[in-house]
Amino acid sequence: MAVAMTSFLSGSITVMSSFAARELGMSNAEVTWMNAATSLTAGSLLMFFGSVADLFGRKSMFIISMLLFSIFCLGAGFAQSGMTLDILCGVLGIWSASAVPPAQGMLGVVYEKPSPRKNKAFGCFSAGNPLGFVFGTILSGLFTQVFSWRAGFYLLAIVYFCTTIIAYFTVPEDTTPKQTFNDETLKKLDLPGTGLTILGIGMFCAALSLASDAPQGWKTPYVLVLLILGILLIAAFVVWEIKYPYSIIDMNIFKDRDFSLLLVILSAGFIGFPPFAFWIALYFQTELNLNALMTGVHMLPMVVFGLLANLVGALIQHKVSNKLLMGIGAAAYVLSFVLAAVQRYGDSYWAFSFPALCLCVIGADFQFIVANMYVLSSMPANKQSIAGSLFQTLIRLCTAVAYGVATAVFDAVEQNPAKSGYYANNAVEPFAAVFWFAAGCAFVGVPLVPFLRIGTQGHKGDTERVTTNVESGLGLDDGHAVVANEKGLKTALAGGDGVNGRQ
Repeated sequence: MAVAMTSFLSGSITVMSSFAARELGMSNAEVTWMNAATSLTAGSLLMFFGSVADLFGRKSMFIISMLLFSIFCLGAGFAQSGMTLDILCGVLGIWSASAVPPAQGMLGVVYEKPSPRKNKAFGCFSAGNPLGFVFGTILSGLFTQVFSWRAGFYLLAIVYFCTTIIAYFTVPEDTTPKQTFNDETLKKLDLPGTGLTILGIGMFCAALSLASDAPQGWKTPYVLVLLILGILLIAAFVVWEIKYPYSIIDMNIFKDRDFSLLLVILSAGFIGFPPFAFWIALYFQTELNLNALMTGVHMLPMVVFGLLANLVGALIQHKVSNKLLMGIGAAAYVLSFVLAAVQRYGDSYWAFSFPALCLCVIGADFQFIVANMYVLSSMPANKQSIAGSLFQTLIRLCTAVAYGVATAVFDAVEQNPAKSGYYANNAVEPFAAVFWFAAGCAFVGVPLVPFLRIGTQGHKGDTERVTTNVESGLGLDDGHAVVANEKGLKTALAGGDGVNGRQ
């Protein structure tokens, strides 16, 4: 339920967005920022809250975060303007960012040693991302149809209030050592780095989404200023993280080739996934004139195949090469987005949209399960929350940037429709442009898969590696992985990449 927070909210917004826009008179940019604001704040603050959880404790932070999420969901249901709704969605992203790191950190400590059971546990945890989205679309679609779009927020408030009560009585106590708050721990929180992330990504995404509505388009002064400042601040963040001794992200971790490749492949696919799901639902509502409930029903294949993909991934991860799983995921992404892009108004749902919806969650689930296990196996116990938040940060920041770019693409094509060719005089054209953008991004990851060196993960008999750089939080021991077989014989695998649980 913690990892599902952002995606549950995104799924709800996906089916209610057109109805909220009509009632509140929202522009395309304001509608897009309902989702983008959540992803931006969540992505910018995940690493910060990961540090807080590792330093000061996890259980209380986990429970308070879900309670505050519930309260602000209730408040969002009473919003009277598009701007208010966007701001409250951004605040909801803050509480989702503060819930995920302690949740994943506690799981990482409980399941310290690699095993098939750990694979299943984290498969269930990873399922929160896709399943949160699809259940958000189905349930909020039902509530929006029966009551109003505001009922989707009330539903989230009720669900997470109940989850908070259950968590208070069932979540185990956090046994990792806590630190007192002083000047030293304040430095470890890396407040300047967090500020640079929020401002940099925020300005960059704002420029992308505001350009279409600006008086002079991309030539509008404030759009150019936001774009340039955003890029400069992002660059400043990278430099700061390299130089600062207490950086949130130790940049040396990117020296691990497989880690960096996983990062790029996962980013390439996930830049396309949220815009695809958002705009195909918007297409169902605005062009096919489906109500909220029927929109949720048309998105139902994502639920079924999301469950199946997580189940299959968790069960075979320790038996099948994870490189193969990443390849299947990358190919599924591309095929899904291309199928959605080539459909035109009036084409069969079963021939295009249905298989596209099935394949996209296979791509997301397979890649997320592999990458999540890889990262958690690379970090010591006292850095589990930061490790867990690393990929969550990546996913949410990719989502925030993707919505900005996709909005710019959609608006540009909508304002200049084709007069001839495949999409001429067809209502699907601006939506197809977004899907082609998603397909192009996802394709970047396909040729990178062969360069991965990942075998199985979580195989029986694997044990935790010896880490020689715990202080930096890298968990990488100079490119050598130490594993133990069932007889207790230890072997140094020269040339390995220092990641536990891989053969």
